[in-house]
Amino acid sequence: MLCAQCDETARGCCRFCGRAVCSSHQQPLPYIIGLFAADPTKAIVVGGALWCGACRPQPEPIAMPELR
Repeated sequence: MLCAQCDETARGCCRFCGRAVCSSHQQPLPYIIGLFAADPTKAIVVGGALWCGACRPQPEPIAMPELR
């Protein structure tokens, strides 16, 4: 598999969008794997998840009424 940004050999895939990335383009980014309804809301987060640096994970949930 080749890096989506430079065509070098990929080292992994972005946790957020699935793009293949090489070691020079990979970056860390926290990834939320679960939320708990509490006051305040708490989350289980994996720090340092593989991120391609090109995609833009949204900071807030997006409504998707078409999935009902």
